[in-house]
Amino acid sequence: MTTQAMDDARRWLGERGVRQVGDGWVSAEAPDQPLTAAQVAHSWAGEVFAADDLDAAGQVRLAFGLLDLLDEYWVTCEIRFAHQDPAGPLPVDALWDGYRRRLEAERDAETLTYSLWVDWFEDRATVETAFGEVLGNDIDRVVAEGSDALVRRARRVLACSGPVPWPVKENAYDTAVRLPVLHPALFKGLLAGYHDVYGALEPAAALALLERMRLPADTPHVEELRLVLAAGQANHRQDPGVWDSAVRARS
Repeated sequence: MTTQAMDDARRWLGERGVRQVGDGWVSAEAPDQPLTAAQVAHSWAGEVFAADDLDAAGQVRLAFGLLDLLDEYWVTCEIRFAHQDPAGPLPVDALWDGYRRRLEAERDAETLTYSLWVDWFEDRATVETAFGEVLGNDIDRVVAEGSDALVRRARRVLACSGPVPWPVKENAYDTAVRLPVLHPALFKGLLAGYHDVYGALEPAAALALLERMRLPADTPHVEELRLVLAAGQANHRQDPGVWDSAVRARS
């Protein structure tokens, strides 16, 4: 995320008669009718990929600038639509560098992690590539260097990695557990992997991983997860009663 990207997006909108006024937006066509960021995103994010004065990489960078500016999930949808369009795919370096850089930034990244979770990670056609690009391919470097930015990205990806199939994320999890600062996010990923409708753990391997974690004493559901994994449960949907029993046992 850069100020330049936001400035470029603001300028691009301005050329189309859309400008920021206070906390909202107005268009030249109806200056007395305030627009929300969501309305601007739905009206204009898709148009980025029809901008004939930009090459494909430039379009991707402009789209991410709009995301920085508007912080609206719909912008990520349009990015994904363009990637999967018959005219796609988008340049992968620009696409995934856009995700990685924003996942590493100090600014809140909830829109990005939601996009990863519900779009890229829950889709079996895209999950392997997406997870690899945002964490799996360089998890060794993340753990070895341990910089604030890399750790921030790893935390965010691990926490939303519940839907990622176990074979796709197993190596990343096994590597991440070596860095204690990642343990809370890794636990969130395990817990989500148990409960998410698309998730599934490998119980023995997940339990072994859980036993290696050092978590704050007040972390909720650690014992419940330990009990269901010890019972060989891969996912909540396998037998919801097992989790319910574990909760009662902890009461």
